Amino acid sequence: MLLAVGLYVGLVLAPPDAVQGDVQRIMYLHLPFVLIAYLAFAIVFLAGIAYLWKRDEWADVLAHSAAEIGVVFTGLVLVTGSIWGKPTWGVWWTWDARLTTTLLLFFIFVGYLMVRALTEERGRGARYAAIVGIIGALDIPIIHMSVVWWRTLHQPSTFLRAQGPAIAPALMIPLFVNFGAFLVLFLFLLVRRMRLEQARREAEALEALT
Repeated sequence: MLLAVGLYVGLVLAPPDAVQGDVQRIMYLHLPFVLIAYLAFAIVFLAGIAYLWKRDEWADVLAHSAAEIGVVFTGLVLVTGSIWGKPTWGVWWTWDARLTTTLLLFFIFVGYLMVRALTEERGRGARYAAIVGIIGALDIPIIHMSVVWWRTLHQPSTFLRAQGPAIAPALMIPLFVNFGAFLVLFLFLLVRRMRLEQARREAEALEALT
């Protein structure tokens, strides 16, 4: 219901952007995808540290689950960004600093999942993956600051700024509604994925005893 309300507010009720017109409406998907991906990988970062420190199985389950969802949302970031970029920049893709570092983030965490899948001993795979996840999450501040550090086609951040959001309230309110909706979706998926992962590990443990 929240997603339906958010999309209706963003795609129908919100006014078009003064410069980009209706093309800008994809922001109500693109920016929440960005923030959810950041959140997912921040969880991987913290849970990875917790696992390496305490060898807490729950922390590893949390990191694994958040990483999978983060990869999905990062893929959606790249897709919606390309759709937005075509009418704005005239190309589907350009090796802009922010786009390139975001693509790197996607591949790092695909690698994170591959490390888990290809390592036979789960504990060793969890340790390797935690290291990859911690290093990979360090790409997030680079992505965020890339428009400041380098000359890029991508516009500077208008939402996550030290000075506060630089966006009109008529556009900000639909954005917050959509962010809230996708945050609820993320938390729902995270809980479900963690339960699935815990059940899988319990099944493996029972199988090992037989």
